[in-house]
Amino acid sequence: MYDLSKGADWLNQWLNGFCPAWLTVTIECVLIGVVLLLAYALLALFYIYFERKVCAAFQCRLGPNRVGPAGIFQSVADMFKILIKELISLKHTDKFLFALAPYLVIIASMLCFAVLPWGNGLQVIDFNIGIFFLVAVSSIGVLGILLAGWSSNNKFTLIGAIRSGAQMISYELSIGLSVITMVALAGSMSITDICMAQKDLWFIVSGHIPAIIAFIIYIIAGTAETNRGPFDLPEAESELTAGYHTEYSGIHFGFFYLAEYLNLFIVAGVATLLFFGGWMPLHIPGWDAFNHVMDFIPSVVWFIGKAIVLSFVIIWFKWTFPRLRIDQLLHLEWKYLLPINLANLVLMVIVICYGLHF
Repeated sequence: MYDLSKGADWLNQWLNGFCPAWLTVTIECVLIGVVLLLAYALLALFYIYFERKVCAAFQCRLGPNRVGPAGIFQSVADMFKILIKELISLKHTDKFLFALAPYLVIIASMLCFAVLPWGNGLQVIDFNIGIFFLVAVSSIGVLGILLAGWSSNNKFTLIGAIRSGAQMISYELSIGLSVITMVALAGSMSITDICMAQKDLWFIVSGHIPAIIAFIIYIIAGTAETNRGPFDLPEAESELTAGYHTEYSGIHFGFFYLAEYLNLFIVAGVATLLFFGGWMPLHIPGWDAFNHVMDFIPSVVWFIGKAIVLSFVIIWFKWTFPRLRIDQLLHLEWKYLLPINLANLVLMVIVICYGLHF
C-alpha cells in the first residue's frame, strides 16, 4: 500500500530548496492547520446530514429532501444560518469563561484529530505515546462543558454541566481501561505500531474474547463520553431545555453542536485504530490474492469507511434505546462496566503471557 508520507517528504524537500528552515516549518504548520480545519468542517457537515437521514430511516420518514439533490445541501444551509445569527450578550455571567468554554471543546477535538491515523503515513503527529496523548487531550472537552454550565448563571445549565462532569469522568475510566487492554496486546502506544501490528489480522479477531469484550465496553463508554443518546443526560431537552449550552447562541452554540459530531467521529476513529486495524486493509492469512486486491483500496478510504460504519452503530443506539436516568447511568458504569473491564484486562494479560492470541 502506498505510503502517503512520501508526498509530505517531497513537499518538505521542495520548500527547503528555496525557503529558510523557519519559514518552511511555518508554511507546513499553516497548511496542516488549514487541512485539519477543512476536514473538521466537511466531516461535521457530512455527519449532520448522515444522522438526519439515518434517524429518518429508523422512524420511517424522508429526512432532508429539499435543499439540493436528496437534501445534501441542507446542513450547508444550516451552517450559513447559524453563522449569521446574533451572539446574544447575557447579564450576570462570567463573560470571559462564557466565551472561552466553546473554544475549549473545539480545541480538544482538534488535538485529537492531529494524532488519528488517517492513512498510511498520513498523521500530523506520530510519536511513541500517541494513544496516551489522544486519551489525555480528549479529556479537555469536559472542562469546556463544565465552564459553559457554571458561567451561564443558569440553574438548568449548571445541572447539565454537573451531570456531564460526573458522566464523562466516570466513563473515561472504562474508555481508558479498554485502550490499555488493546495497548497491552499491541505492545506499543505508538499509533503507527498499533496499525502495523494488525497487518495480518485485526485485533478484534486476533485478540479473541478479551478484545471483543473491550470493544463492546468501549463503544458503550464512548457513546456516553460524547453525551449521545441514550446517555444524553447533560442536554436532556425534556428536563433541562438544552442542558449546558442553553444560554449560547449563534456560532458559539454551533461550536458545541459541531464538537458533538466530531467527537462521534473521534470515538469511532479510535475504535477503528484499536480494534479494526486503523488504515490497515482487511487481510486474511493464506489468501494472498484477496489480500493483494484489498491493498489497492487507498488507506484513507479504509480508515474513514470503518469510522463511518462504527458511527452508524453509535447513531443506531441513539434512535433505538430510551434515555437512562442519571442513577442508572452511573450504576451501569461503576457496578458493571468498570469491574468487567478490570477483569478483562487481567484476562488479556493472561492471553498475551501464554501466547494464546494469533
